[in-house]
Amino acid sequence: MVKLESYYASRKTARAHAYITKGVGRVRINNIPVEMVQQEVAREIMLGPLEVAGDLRNKIDLSVKVKGGGFVGQSYASAIAISRAMTGWTKSRKEPKDHPLTRTVREDLRKRLSEFDKHLLSGDDRRKEPKKFGGPGARRRKQKSYR
Repeated sequence: MVKLESYYASRKTARAHAYITKGVGRVRINNIPVEMVQQEVAREIMLGPLEVAGDLRNKIDLSVKVKGGGFVGQSYASAIAISRAMTGWTKSRKEPKDHPLTRTVREDLRKRLSEFDKHLLSGDDRRKEPKKFGGPGARRRKQKSYR
């Protein structure tokens, strides 16, 4: 069995792990081809980084496992994981072993992805603010009339 390098991404409470290998352009999200994903909005979000990559997509296969959160959060987490897998992004900034794309191609792709959407590589760290006491939500409180 070949050990694949995992690329991690998260958005809100959704977490995604992407695995990249040499291939013919197959992209699967939880073992379902990305073109067969039910929600059109989610499909468009996940296809974004692949459209930026263009013909590079035909040289690789991507497998993404995603769990947690809702379908939009999962699709953003998948898109970030796909972008990181294609560019070989890791937190430690070390060079990935056995990556199907060459370093110069990955650097060019990193620039194109950053121009397309700056959060596709860095991630989006916004989270839901937790509820506090004395009201129905994080900030809302009972209205005062002063009468």
